Order: sequence, then structure tokens, then C-alpha cells
Amino acid sequence: MGGLSFLKQYIIKPRTVGALLPSSKYLASKMVGNIDFNQASYIVEYGPGTGIFTENIIKNRKEGTIVLLFESNKVFYNLLKEKFEHEPNLHIINDSAEHLEKYMVKYEIPWVDYFVSGLPFASLPFSVSSNILWLTQMHLRQGGRFITFQYTLLKKDLIGNYFDTINIKKELRNIPPAYVFCCSQ
Repeated sequence: MGGLSFLKQYIIKPRTVGALLPSSKYLASKMVGNIDFNQASYIVEYGPGTGIFTENIIKNRKEGTIVLLFESNKVFYNLLKEKFEHEPNLHIINDSAEHLEKYMVKYEIPWVDYFVSGLPFASLPFSVSSNILWLTQMHLRQGGRFITFQYTLLKKDLIGNYFDTINIKKELRNIPPAYVFCCSQ
């Protein structure tokens, strides 16, 4: 999917897409660089969009690691289904991350080692953001990480309500530049 198609989705649904362009390879590298793939049995990605983070997760995961993708945008969901249809242990879900528990039960996932999020918390309704962050905190295994990026630091306090430690790095080689939050208990 090119930049124009991504832009179209942003224009149609700006509160859920959250960006004019897909994330850069530099941002993707910084996001997945926080994952210890040798220790990851279960990875959940919220809002994968066109799958730039997903590609890195698939390339680096160990055999047998189960990955769940939550994509509520139907256009992006269909793109992901087409792009990753032959990947083993990858489940693409066209639903809100608010329904995480339903799919953890369905796919027999007892905990999550890493959550990777492309969700635009700055534009999501407060109740949706809070529900997703609470579920994330509840199902993150001890020593696991919640990794997200935001274009501003406006939601740092909200995220800090759910995670004791937040390490922030800035990635300038993205349009717009982004902050990567690596969060843990």
C-alpha cells in the first residue's frame, strides 16, 4: 500500500489511523529493537496498519512464537491478510484491542511477553485508551514490555498510570518524528 492509500485512510478515519504516512523502517527498527526474540513466546501488535513492525517481528521471531495482530481498519486488515496469509502462528484480527481477552482465550495464550503498539493514543477516546492500557498491563508477563510510539509526549502520564518504568527514545527519521516508549512494571 502506497503513501496515497495510507493518506486516504487517514482522511477517512483520522482518529484511528493517526498518521499521514506509514512508519519508517528506522522507527520500526527502534520499536522491535526492544524485544528479546529468544525469550518471546507470545507477541501482540495493536494497530499494525500496513505491517512495517509486523515484518520485523516475523523476520526475527523464534520458531513457534505466536503473534496476534489487532487491526480495526478493514482496508489495512485485508492488506495484512493478503501480505501475511502464509505465516504460521500469526493470527490477524479485525477487531479492537479492547477485546484482547476474547482472542487470548481463543488462541490459548496464557500471557503476553511483548505488546507492540501503533495505536494513536492521543486521538483515541480516553475510555478506549484506558481500557487497552489496563488490559495490556493485566496480561503482560513479569519482565515483559509494552512498546508504543507517539508523536507527542502528551499521553506519557496516561501510560505512566499503568507502567512503573517508561524509557523514551526519539526517532527523527520518521515523518513526523516520533517518540518510542518502552514500558515495564
